[in-house]
Amino acid sequence: MNIKRVGNVILAVKDIDKSIAFYHDVIGLPIKNQRRSWVDLGTSGGALLSLHPASLTAQHIGSSIENGITIGFLVGDVQSAVEELKTKGVRIYRDVVERDAGKNAIVLDPDDYLISLFEPNFEDKSQQTAGYQGFTPA
Repeated sequence: MNIKRVGNVILAVKDIDKSIAFYHDVIGLPIKNQRRSWVDLGTSGGALLSLHPASLTAQHIGSSIENGITIGFLVGDVQSAVEELKTKGVRIYRDVVERDAGKNAIVLDPDDYLISLFEPNFEDKSQQTAGYQGFTPA
């Protein structure tokens, strides 16, 4: 096997329209491809976040917290990102904390998936390896 990179992360969602509104309108991810039962969101060169209605495959059971799923986004300024999301009614799971690698906050999407917002302290802001250590919900 010769894996080149992560292609996409697929989320089974209860209400695809609510999830599109959250990830596209609130978070700001561009829509790359959209069909009624599948939506790809993301930026060029990165992995895509794909939304799929859970009802088409299996019952949606449990939250991100129970299932251990966290989606991480690198941001330029985590504090302003959290403030903006608060004004849009996004639920904050954990407000901004500062660690050696950078600042982090965790918000919840419409299905209670955990969304980690990470502002790295690295000179090269695109550097991500090992940056999430200590940035999980626990």
